[in-house]
Amino acid sequence: MRKGCLGRQCVDGERKSGHSLFYPTSSGLPNWVEVFGQRHLCGFVGFFVNECLIMCFVTFASSRPNIGLMATLLSSAPTYRGAGIHQYSQHLLAQLPRQAARFDYHAFLMDRTYAPPAGVQAHRAGIMPAFPPARILWEQARAAWLSRRLHLDLLHGFAYALPLTVSIPTVVTVHDLTFQLFPETFPKSKRIYLSKITAQSCRKAAVVIADSRATANDLQRLLHIPASKIKVIYIGVDERYRPLPEPDVEAYRLHKGLPDRFILMIGTLEPRKNHLGLLEAYARYRKIARQPLPLLIGGGKGWYFHTIFQRVQALGLEDACHFLGFVPWEDLPWLYNAATLFVYPSHYEGFGLPVAEAMRCGAPVITSASSSLPEVAGNAALTVDPDDHHALAAAMLLLLEKEPGRLPEMSERGKLQSLRFQWTQTAAQTAAVYADVLNGSHD
Repeated sequence: MRKGCLGRQCVDGERKSGHSLFYPTSSGLPNWVEVFGQRHLCGFVGFFVNECLIMCFVTFASSRPNIGLMATLLSSAPTYRGAGIHQYSQHLLAQLPRQAARFDYHAFLMDRTYAPPAGVQAHRAGIMPAFPPARILWEQARAAWLSRRLHLDLLHGFAYALPLTVSIPTVVTVHDLTFQLFPETFPKSKRIYLSKITAQSCRKAAVVIADSRATANDLQRLLHIPASKIKVIYIGVDERYRPLPEPDVEAYRLHKGLPDRFILMIGTLEPRKNHLGLLEAYARYRKIARQPLPLLIGGGKGWYFHTIFQRVQALGLEDACHFLGFVPWEDLPWLYNAATLFVYPSHYEGFGLPVAEAMRCGAPVITSASSSLPEVAGNAALTVDPDDHHALAAAMLLLLEKEPGRLPEMSERGKLQSLRFQWTQTAAQTAAVYADVLNGSHD
Protein backbone atom coordinates (compact mmCIF):
# COMPACT_ATOMS: atom_id res chain seq x y z
CA MET A 1 0.00 0.00 0.00
CA ARG A 2 1.43 3.38 -0.97
CA LYS A 3 2.10 5.82 1.84
CA GLY A 4 0.91 9.39 1.78
CA CYS A 5 -1.84 8.64 -0.74
CA LEU A 6 -4.51 10.57 1.07
CA GLY A 7 -3.01 14.02 0.94
CA ARG A 8 -5.11 17.05 1.81
CA GLN A 9 -6.60 19.10 -0.99
CA CYS A 10 -6.93 22.87 -0.93
CA VAL A 11 -9.87 24.43 0.87
CA ASP A 12 -11.85 27.38 -0.35
CA GLY A 13 -10.11 30.63 0.37
CA GLU A 14 -11.43 33.85 1.77
CA ARG A 15 -13.90 35.78 -0.32
CA LYS A 16 -12.44 38.94 -1.79
CA SER A 17 -14.00 42.08 -0.50
CA GLY A 18 -13.15 44.24 -3.53
CA HIS A 19 -13.32 48.03 -3.45
CA SER A 20 -17.05 48.67 -3.45
CA LEU A 21 -18.35 50.63 -0.50
CA PHE A 22 -21.19 48.14 -0.28
CA TYR A 23 -19.01 45.02 0.01
CA PRO A 24 -18.75 43.57 3.52
CA THR A 25 -15.64 44.27 5.55
CA SER A 26 -13.97 41.79 7.89
CA SER A 27 -16.62 42.65 10.45
CA GLY A 28 -19.33 41.71 7.97
CA LEU A 29 -20.61 45.30 7.60
CA PRO A 30 -20.67 47.44 4.45
CA ASN A 31 -17.42 49.24 3.75
CA TRP A 32 -18.89 52.74 3.98
CA VAL A 33 -19.78 52.24 7.65
CA GLU A 34 -16.15 51.80 8.66
CA VAL A 35 -14.54 53.93 5.96
CA PHE A 36 -16.14 57.12 7.25
CA GLY A 37 -14.71 56.73 10.74
CA GLN A 38 -11.35 55.37 9.64
CA ARG A 39 -10.49 57.71 6.75
CA HIS A 40 -12.19 60.98 7.56
CA LEU A 41 -11.66 61.16 11.30
CA CYS A 42 -8.72 60.32 13.49
CA GLY A 43 -7.73 59.33 16.99
CA PHE A 44 -10.27 58.74 19.74
CA VAL A 45 -12.97 60.78 17.99
CA GLY A 46 -12.63 58.67 14.86
CA PHE A 47 -12.79 55.45 16.86
CA PHE A 48 -15.82 56.66 18.82
CA VAL A 49 -17.73 57.80 15.73
CA ASN A 50 -16.81 54.62 13.89
CA GLU A 51 -18.15 52.47 16.72
CA CYS A 52 -21.37 54.50 16.84
CA LEU A 53 -21.86 54.14 13.08
CA ILE A 54 -21.38 50.37 13.26
CA MET A 55 -23.79 49.97 16.17
CA CYS A 56 -26.38 52.17 14.47
CA PHE A 57 -26.08 50.18 11.26
CA VAL A 58 -26.52 46.84 13.03
CA THR A 59 -29.45 48.18 15.03
CA PHE A 60 -31.42 49.72 12.19
CA ALA A 61 -30.33 47.81 9.07
CA SER A 62 -32.73 44.95 9.80
CA SER A 63 -35.69 44.33 12.04
CA ARG A 64 -34.92 40.61 12.18
CA PRO A 65 -33.47 39.13 15.38
CA ASN A 66 -29.66 38.96 15.50
CA ILE A 67 -28.36 35.49 16.34
CA GLY A 68 -24.74 34.99 17.39
CA LEU A 69 -23.13 31.67 16.51
CA MET A 70 -19.98 30.79 18.47
CA ALA A 71 -18.14 28.55 16.01
CA THR A 72 -14.70 29.12 17.48
CA LEU A 73 -13.70 25.45 17.19
CA LEU A 74 -14.41 25.30 13.47
CA SER A 75 -11.08 24.43 11.88
CA SER A 76 -10.07 23.69 8.30
CA ALA A 77 -6.70 22.32 9.46
CA PRO A 78 -5.86 18.73 8.41
CA THR A 79 -5.81 17.55 12.03
CA TYR A 80 -8.27 16.06 14.52
CA ARG A 81 -9.69 19.59 14.93
CA GLY A 82 -11.27 19.19 11.50
CA ALA A 83 -13.41 16.29 12.72
CA GLY A 84 -16.78 16.17 14.54
CA ILE A 85 -17.22 19.65 16.04
CA HIS A 86 -15.91 21.23 12.84
CA GLN A 87 -18.51 19.29 10.86
CA TYR A 88 -21.27 20.36 13.23
CA SER A 89 -20.23 24.02 13.01
CA GLN A 90 -19.74 24.04 9.26
CA HIS A 91 -23.08 22.43 8.45
CA LEU A 92 -25.11 24.55 10.86
CA LEU A 93 -23.56 27.71 9.41
CA ALA A 94 -24.47 26.49 5.93
CA GLN A 95 -28.02 25.37 6.70
CA LEU A 96 -29.36 27.89 9.22
CA PRO A 97 -29.76 30.75 6.68
CA ARG A 98 -31.52 28.34 4.31
CA GLN A 99 -33.86 26.83 6.88
CA ALA A 100 -34.55 29.98 8.91
CA ALA A 101 -33.97 33.17 6.93
CA ARG A 102 -36.08 35.07 9.46
CA PHE A 103 -32.92 35.62 11.55
CA ASP A 104 -29.69 37.54 10.89
CA TYR A 105 -26.64 35.42 11.71
CA HIS A 106 -23.26 36.53 13.07
CA ALA A 107 -20.57 33.84 13.30
CA PHE A 108 -17.64 34.14 15.71
CA LEU A 109 -14.74 32.38 13.99
CA MET A 110 -11.07 31.70 14.56
CA ASP A 111 -10.29 29.85 11.34
CA ARG A 112 -8.73 32.31 8.89
CA THR A 113 -9.43 30.30 5.74
CA TYR A 114 -13.08 29.36 6.19
CA ALA A 115 -15.44 31.41 4.01
CA PRO A 116 -18.90 31.55 5.61
CA PRO A 117 -21.94 31.03 3.37
CA ALA A 118 -24.27 33.75 2.20
CA GLY A 119 -26.45 34.97 5.01
CA VAL A 120 -23.77 34.67 7.71
CA GLN A 121 -21.57 37.61 8.73
CA ALA A 122 -18.12 36.58 9.95
CA HIS A 123 -16.32 38.10 12.93
CA ARG A 124 -12.83 36.64 13.21
CA ALA A 125 -10.63 36.42 16.26
CA GLY A 126 -7.32 36.40 14.40
CA ILE A 127 -6.04 33.44 16.43
CA MET A 128 -6.23 29.70 15.84
CA PRO A 129 -8.19 27.19 17.96
CA ALA A 130 -4.96 25.21 18.40
CA PHE A 131 -3.87 27.72 21.10
CA PRO A 132 -6.49 27.09 23.82
CA PRO A 133 -5.56 29.83 26.35
CA ALA A 134 -5.97 32.59 23.77
CA ARG A 135 -9.17 31.03 22.45
CA ILE A 136 -10.69 30.75 25.92
CA LEU A 137 -9.81 34.36 26.73
CA TRP A 138 -11.34 35.49 23.44
CA GLU A 139 -14.52 33.48 24.06
CA GLN A 140 -15.02 34.93 27.53
CA ALA A 141 -14.00 38.56 26.92
CA ARG A 142 -14.10 39.51 23.25
CA ALA A 143 -17.16 37.41 22.38
CA ALA A 144 -19.11 39.03 25.22
CA TRP A 145 -18.06 42.48 23.98
CA LEU A 146 -19.02 41.61 20.39
CA SER A 147 -22.42 40.39 21.57
CA ARG A 148 -23.13 43.83 23.00
CA ARG A 149 -21.60 45.68 20.06
CA LEU A 150 -23.70 43.74 17.54
CA HIS A 151 -26.87 44.02 19.63
CA LEU A 152 -27.36 40.27 19.54
CA ASP A 153 -30.73 38.95 20.65
CA LEU A 154 -29.46 35.41 21.29
CA LEU A 155 -26.09 33.64 21.39
CA HIS A 156 -25.56 29.95 20.60
CA GLY A 157 -22.35 28.24 21.74
CA PHE A 158 -21.70 25.42 19.28
CA ALA A 159 -19.44 23.41 21.61
CA TYR A 160 -19.76 23.38 25.40
CA ALA A 161 -18.82 27.01 26.12
CA LEU A 162 -20.63 30.32 26.46
CA PRO A 163 -19.25 33.71 27.51
CA LEU A 164 -20.50 33.76 31.07
CA THR A 165 -20.93 37.54 31.35
CA VAL A 166 -23.44 38.05 28.53
CA SER A 167 -26.92 39.09 29.62
CA ILE A 168 -28.84 38.02 26.51
CA PRO A 169 -30.59 34.63 26.17
CA THR A 170 -28.22 31.80 25.32
CA VAL A 171 -28.24 28.26 23.93
CA VAL A 172 -25.36 25.80 24.21
CA THR A 173 -24.69 22.48 22.48
CA VAL A 174 -23.06 19.70 24.48
CA HIS A 175 -21.78 16.94 22.23
CA ASP A 176 -20.73 14.50 24.96
CA LEU A 177 -19.47 14.31 28.53
CA THR A 178 -16.40 12.19 27.89
CA PHE A 179 -14.29 14.35 30.19
CA GLN A 180 -16.60 13.38 33.06
CA LEU A 181 -17.05 9.72 32.21
CA PHE A 182 -13.48 8.94 31.12
CA PRO A 183 -11.32 11.53 32.89
CA GLU A 184 -8.19 9.40 32.53
CA THR A 185 -8.33 9.85 28.75
CA PHE A 186 -7.90 13.65 28.97
CA PRO A 187 -4.95 15.83 29.93
CA LYS A 188 -5.65 17.29 33.38
CA SER A 189 -5.89 20.94 32.32
CA LYS A 190 -8.29 20.14 29.48
CA ARG A 191 -10.45 17.97 31.74
CA ILE A 192 -10.73 20.64 34.44
CA TYR A 193 -11.57 23.40 31.95
CA LEU A 194 -14.21 21.38 30.10
CA SER A 195 -15.84 20.23 33.32
CA LYS A 196 -16.15 23.75 34.71
CA ILE A 197 -17.12 25.63 31.54
CA THR A 198 -19.67 23.01 30.48
CA ALA A 199 -21.41 22.98 33.86
CA GLN A 200 -21.48 26.79 34.07
CA SER A 201 -22.64 27.20 30.46
CA CYS A 202 -25.43 24.64 30.90
CA ARG A 203 -26.68 26.41 34.01
CA LYS A 204 -26.61 29.75 32.19
CA ALA A 205 -28.29 28.59 28.96
CA ALA A 206 -32.01 28.74 28.39
CA VAL A 207 -31.76 25.51 26.37
CA VAL A 208 -29.06 22.84 26.23
CA ILE A 209 -28.93 20.98 22.92
CA ALA A 210 -27.71 17.36 23.07
CA ASP A 211 -26.69 15.31 20.03
CA SER A 212 -28.41 12.18 21.33
CA ARG A 213 -30.66 10.79 24.04
CA ALA A 214 -27.60 9.19 25.59
CA THR A 215 -25.95 12.59 26.02
CA ALA A 216 -29.21 14.05 27.34
CA ASN A 217 -29.33 11.32 29.97
CA ASP A 218 -25.71 12.03 30.92
CA LEU A 219 -26.49 15.74 31.30
CA GLN A 220 -29.29 14.93 33.73
CA ARG A 221 -27.30 12.34 35.67
CA LEU A 222 -23.88 14.02 35.87
CA LEU A 223 -24.62 17.77 35.69
CA HIS A 224 -28.16 17.66 37.11
CA ILE A 225 -29.60 19.61 34.18
CA PRO A 226 -33.43 19.39 34.22
CA ALA A 227 -34.92 17.33 31.41
CA SER A 228 -37.21 20.26 30.56
CA LYS A 229 -34.15 22.33 29.68
CA ILE A 230 -32.61 19.76 27.29
CA LYS A 231 -33.49 19.40 23.62
CA VAL A 232 -32.22 16.36 21.69
CA ILE A 233 -31.34 17.29 18.10
CA TYR A 234 -29.57 14.64 16.04
CA ILE A 235 -26.79 15.82 13.79
CA GLY A 236 -26.81 15.01 10.08
CA VAL A 237 -24.86 13.24 7.38
CA ASP A 238 -23.47 15.32 4.54
CA GLU A 239 -24.98 14.60 1.12
CA ARG A 240 -21.48 13.80 -0.20
CA TYR A 241 -21.72 10.50 1.66
CA ARG A 242 -23.61 8.15 -0.64
CA PRO A 243 -23.09 4.92 -2.59
CA LEU A 244 -20.74 5.58 -5.50
CA PRO A 245 -20.54 3.70 -8.83
CA GLU A 246 -18.47 0.54 -8.44
CA PRO A 247 -16.22 1.27 -11.47
CA ASP A 248 -15.35 4.66 -9.96
CA VAL A 249 -14.66 3.09 -6.56
CA GLU A 250 -12.40 0.51 -8.20
CA ALA A 251 -10.54 3.28 -10.04
CA TYR A 252 -10.08 5.12 -6.75
CA ARG A 253 -8.84 1.92 -5.10
CA LEU A 254 -6.22 1.44 -7.81
CA HIS A 255 -5.19 5.11 -7.77
CA LYS A 256 -4.64 5.11 -4.01
CA GLY A 257 -3.09 1.66 -3.86
CA LEU A 258 -5.78 0.28 -1.55
CA PRO A 259 -6.23 -3.46 -0.95
CA ASP A 260 -9.06 -5.23 -2.78
CA ARG A 261 -10.76 -5.98 0.55
CA PHE A 262 -10.07 -4.38 3.92
CA ILE A 263 -11.44 -3.49 7.35
CA LEU A 264 -11.70 0.25 8.00
CA MET A 265 -11.84 2.44 11.09
CA ILE A 266 -12.05 6.24 11.04
CA GLY A 267 -11.50 8.18 14.26
CA THR A 268 -9.15 10.62 15.94
CA LEU A 269 -6.21 8.83 17.57
CA GLU A 270 -7.16 9.32 21.22
CA PRO A 271 -8.08 6.89 24.01
CA ARG A 272 -11.87 7.21 23.87
CA LYS A 273 -12.01 5.81 20.33
CA ASN A 274 -10.66 2.49 21.64
CA HIS A 275 -7.98 1.87 19.05
CA LEU A 276 -6.17 -0.29 21.60
CA GLY A 277 -9.21 -2.52 21.99
CA LEU A 278 -9.60 -2.76 18.23
CA LEU A 279 -5.95 -3.77 17.83
CA GLU A 280 -6.29 -6.51 20.46
CA ALA A 281 -9.43 -7.84 18.76
CA TYR A 282 -7.88 -7.57 15.31
CA ALA A 283 -4.79 -9.51 16.43
CA ARG A 284 -7.06 -12.29 17.70
CA TYR A 285 -9.11 -12.24 14.48
CA ARG A 286 -5.93 -12.67 12.42
CA LYS A 287 -4.98 -15.76 14.41
CA ILE A 288 -8.28 -17.56 13.76
CA ALA A 289 -9.25 -16.30 10.28
CA ARG A 290 -8.38 -18.34 7.20
CA GLN A 291 -7.82 -15.25 5.05
CA PRO A 292 -7.54 -12.23 7.36
CA LEU A 293 -8.10 -8.83 5.81
CA PRO A 294 -5.77 -5.87 6.40
CA LEU A 295 -6.85 -3.09 8.78
CA LEU A 296 -6.79 0.55 7.67
CA ILE A 297 -7.08 3.26 10.34
CA GLY A 298 -7.72 6.88 9.40
CA GLY A 299 -7.65 9.79 11.84
CA GLY A 300 -5.59 12.75 12.98
CA LYS A 301 -3.34 12.56 16.03
CA GLY A 302 -5.20 13.61 19.15
CA TRP A 303 -3.68 12.92 22.57
CA TYR A 304 -1.95 9.86 24.05
CA PHE A 305 -1.69 8.52 20.49
CA HIS A 306 1.84 7.12 20.97
CA THR A 307 0.42 4.14 22.86
CA ILE A 308 -1.48 3.09 19.72
CA PHE A 309 1.68 2.82 17.61
CA GLN A 310 3.45 1.03 20.46
CA ARG A 311 0.64 -1.55 20.67
CA VAL A 312 0.87 -2.23 16.92
CA GLN A 313 4.53 -3.12 17.36
CA ALA A 314 3.91 -5.17 20.50
CA LEU A 315 1.27 -7.24 18.68
CA GLY A 316 3.41 -7.65 15.55
CA LEU A 317 0.85 -5.97 13.29
CA GLU A 318 3.19 -3.65 11.40
CA ASP A 319 2.53 -5.38 8.05
CA ALA A 320 -1.22 -5.81 8.56
CA CYS A 321 -2.28 -2.48 10.08
CA HIS A 322 -1.87 0.74 8.08
CA PHE A 323 -2.38 4.29 9.37
CA LEU A 324 -3.70 6.80 6.85
CA GLY A 325 -3.35 9.93 8.99
CA PHE A 326 -6.02 12.61 8.91
CA VAL A 327 -8.39 11.81 6.04
CA PRO A 328 -9.85 14.88 4.28
CA TRP A 329 -13.55 14.87 3.51
CA GLU A 330 -12.81 14.50 -0.21
CA ASP A 331 -11.52 10.97 0.44
CA LEU A 332 -13.87 9.74 3.15
CA PRO A 333 -16.83 8.76 0.91
CA TRP A 334 -14.48 6.80 -1.32
CA LEU A 335 -12.91 4.95 1.60
CA TYR A 336 -16.30 4.05 3.07
CA ASN A 337 -17.45 2.76 -0.33
CA ALA A 338 -14.27 0.75 -0.83
CA ALA A 339 -14.28 -0.86 2.63
CA THR A 340 -15.45 -4.43 3.07
CA LEU A 341 -16.34 -3.76 6.71
CA PHE A 342 -16.36 -0.65 8.92
CA VAL A 343 -15.52 -1.19 12.59
CA TYR A 344 -16.06 1.51 15.22
CA PRO A 345 -15.61 0.14 18.78
CA SER A 346 -15.55 3.51 20.56
CA HIS A 347 -16.01 3.53 24.33
CA TYR A 348 -18.29 6.54 24.21
CA GLU A 349 -19.79 8.89 21.62
CA GLY A 350 -22.12 11.84 21.85
CA PHE A 351 -23.39 10.81 18.44
CA GLY A 352 -20.89 8.72 16.45
CA LEU A 353 -20.97 10.45 13.07
CA PRO A 354 -18.57 8.01 11.31
CA VAL A 355 -21.07 5.20 11.86
CA ALA A 356 -23.84 7.16 10.12
CA GLU A 357 -21.48 8.23 7.31
CA ALA A 358 -20.29 4.68 6.70
CA MET A 359 -23.85 3.34 6.62
CA ARG A 360 -24.93 6.06 4.20
CA CYS A 361 -22.17 4.87 1.84
CA GLY A 362 -23.29 1.26 2.16
CA ALA A 363 -20.50 -0.10 4.36
CA PRO A 364 -21.57 -2.89 6.77
CA VAL A 365 -20.84 -1.79 10.34
CA ILE A 366 -19.74 -3.28 13.65
CA THR A 367 -19.91 -0.79 16.51
CA SER A 368 -20.22 -0.52 20.28
CA ALA A 369 -23.30 -1.34 22.32
CA SER A 370 -22.68 1.74 24.45
CA SER A 371 -23.58 5.44 24.72
CA SER A 372 -25.32 6.86 21.63
CA LEU A 373 -24.06 4.29 19.14
CA PRO A 374 -27.10 1.97 19.34
CA GLU A 375 -29.28 5.04 18.63
CA VAL A 376 -27.30 5.78 15.48
CA ALA A 377 -26.90 2.19 14.30
CA GLY A 378 -30.45 1.03 15.00
CA ASN A 379 -30.91 -2.55 13.76
CA ALA A 380 -28.55 -2.02 10.84
CA ALA A 381 -25.25 -2.94 12.54
CA LEU A 382 -23.76 -5.56 14.82
CA THR A 383 -23.10 -4.13 18.28
CA VAL A 384 -20.62 -5.50 20.83
CA ASP A 385 -19.23 -4.60 24.23
CA PRO A 386 -16.25 -2.32 23.42
CA ASP A 387 -14.25 -3.92 26.24
CA ASP A 388 -14.84 -7.48 25.04
CA HIS A 389 -12.02 -8.09 22.56
CA HIS A 390 -13.10 -11.70 22.01
CA ALA A 391 -16.62 -10.61 21.04
CA LEU A 392 -15.31 -8.03 18.59
CA ALA A 393 -12.94 -10.55 17.00
CA ALA A 394 -15.79 -13.06 16.75
CA ALA A 395 -18.05 -10.45 15.09
CA MET A 396 -15.41 -9.69 12.46
CA LEU A 397 -14.88 -13.40 11.80
CA LEU A 398 -18.64 -13.99 11.58
CA LEU A 399 -19.25 -11.38 8.88
CA LEU A 400 -16.06 -11.86 6.91
CA GLU A 401 -15.80 -15.68 6.86
CA LYS A 402 -18.62 -17.57 8.57
CA GLU A 403 -21.65 -15.66 7.24
CA PRO A 404 -20.44 -13.22 4.56
CA GLY A 405 -23.88 -13.39 2.94
CA ARG A 406 -25.12 -11.03 5.68
CA LEU A 407 -22.99 -8.15 4.39
CA PRO A 408 -25.29 -7.04 1.51
CA GLU A 409 -28.35 -7.11 3.79
CA MET A 410 -26.54 -5.03 6.43
CA SER A 411 -25.47 -2.59 3.73
CA GLU A 412 -29.07 -1.97 2.64
CA ARG A 413 -30.36 -1.63 6.19
CA GLY A 414 -27.59 0.83 6.97
CA LYS A 415 -28.49 3.07 4.05
CA LEU A 416 -32.09 3.29 5.25
CA GLN A 417 -31.13 3.88 8.88
CA SER A 418 -28.74 6.70 7.98
CA LEU A 419 -31.50 8.63 6.21
CA ARG A 420 -32.85 9.55 9.64
CA PHE A 421 -29.98 12.00 10.04
CA GLN A 422 -30.28 15.11 7.84
CA TRP A 423 -28.51 18.45 8.34
CA THR A 424 -31.59 20.26 7.05
CA GLN A 425 -33.57 18.81 9.95
CA THR A 426 -30.78 19.62 12.42
CA ALA A 427 -30.78 23.27 11.34
CA ALA A 428 -34.57 23.59 11.25
CA GLN A 429 -34.93 22.14 14.76
CA THR A 430 -32.10 24.36 16.05
CA ALA A 431 -33.76 27.47 14.58
CA ALA A 432 -37.01 26.41 16.25
CA VAL A 433 -35.15 26.42 19.58
CA TYR A 434 -34.01 30.00 18.89
CA ALA A 435 -37.60 31.05 18.18
CA ASP A 436 -38.87 29.39 21.36
CA VAL A 437 -36.22 31.08 23.49
CA LEU A 438 -36.87 34.50 21.95
CA ASN A 439 -40.60 34.03 22.45
CA GLY A 440 -40.09 33.21 26.10
CA SER A 441 -41.04 29.54 25.85
CA HIS A 442 -37.83 28.55 27.69
CA ASP A 443 -37.41 31.07 30.47
